[in-house]
Amino acid sequence: MSDTVSQGKLRILIVEDEPMMQLGLEQTLSTVSDFEIVGQAEDGYLAIEAAETLKPDVVVMDIGLPRLDGISATKQIKEKFPTMGVVMLKSHRLQREVVAALSSGADGYCIKGANIERLVTAIQAAKEGGSYLDPQVARLVMNNLHSPTSMEKREALHTLSEREMEVLKWIVEGKSNNEIAEILYLSPNTIKTHVRGLMNKLSVDDRVQAAVIALRSGLV
Repeated sequence: MSDTVSQGKLRILIVEDEPMMQLGLEQTLSTVSDFEIVGQAEDGYLAIEAAETLKPDVVVMDIGLPRLDGISATKQIKEKFPTMGVVMLKSHRLQREVVAALSSGADGYCIKGANIERLVTAIQAAKEGGSYLDPQVARLVMNNLHSPTSMEKREALHTLSEREMEVLKWIVEGKSNNEIAEILYLSPNTIKTHVRGLMNKLSVDDRVQAAVIALRSGLV
């Protein structure tokens, strides 16, 4: 597939080893006017090479890949290209990998074959610096989190300021910093400061982990 950039299009790399699923993703995402599929890869190593060559805005990454799995591939892509969005796809059968996926640095998590609107939302959020956690993935994550850690995180929520809590609720909704800034009539830099503050208080490394804690606590 050509890597020619279409002006204004959100450039997507699809990483999926099942031919029918790969074709389905390409056909479905191609119907979104703002999206352009710039390439495809069948395993983790090829995904890293394609990310380096094509420089997509967002990588749609299956977790269960041959040779190098999606979690490892995502970690390497994020190390090389921190601002490149990655949305992970998982099947219902891969529950044991959900928690591990949270540490990969991906920006979004969707159930494979789920409602296309959720995947589109996740891709757009990843491009804008936001995060997205499919409700089904959130439930699996909450079921797999260890109780002691969960209790500590829930208690940490009480240390958040009123504004940090408000920002966290919008993070759960998948809003980017810029979108939250518009909603709260604050500057993006102020929102970044609040995000850093709440992540430090919750002892998490990314926005998705913060969203999981909020969901588990019943905040939303």
